[in-house]
Amino acid sequence: MAVIAPALLAENADSYKQQAEKLNVFAERVHVDISDGIFAPNFTVDEGQIWWPQNWKVDIHAMVDKPSEHIQKLVSLRPDLIILHAECHEDISQIIQYIKQNGVKAGIALQKQTVPSTVEPLISMVDHVMIFSGDLGRYGGTASMMQLEKVRLVKRINAAVEIGWDGGVNVQNAFTLSQGGVDVLNVGGTIAKSDNPEETYKQLVAEINKQGVL
Repeated sequence: MAVIAPALLAENADSYKQQAEKLNVFAERVHVDISDGIFAPNFTVDEGQIWWPQNWKVDIHAMVDKPSEHIQKLVSLRPDLIILHAECHEDISQIIQYIKQNGVKAGIALQKQTVPSTVEPLISMVDHVMIFSGDLGRYGGTASMMQLEKVRLVKRINAAVEIGWDGGVNVQNAFTLSQGGVDVLNVGGTIAKSDNPEETYKQLVAEINKQGVL
């Protein structure tokens, strides 16, 4: 069954705290974005400023060019999952092994231009593949439904892998994405910019739990 994971993207520690307190009212699984200002064009809080309530299941999405410079601190935070980008400028196969050896799940994110077959060895290694349809380091973006074809291609390589989606998730497309095989819908702007984030979250959960019409 698919789940909704609100995304937390903060430029500084104060913003992070405010967003975390707001999400803690209703969120169970949360997607925390970090960026180094190189791989993605903006800086966010670094790993030393990340924390979360005990009741959260946390996925850390590391939009960083050199994961090797961040991975020890990220693993020490003990998230449930760490997602690295297949497009970063390092061979991340050993880093994925390091993550998993330390009892944390490992994932990779694929940007729009990345064809699953070109990173088949990585897909075979990981617990999670996130289809990235958004804009690096920003809330919003558009959910390109053409990217759903990657679900089938990824599953052909690793049938057991969890599928995530990042970019443009809203109440209008959440059902389609979940029916298309996405397990984790990471939601940024739709919740963060809502006048009533908790109600929007509940609407999204209701959408993905709808029964399909034959």
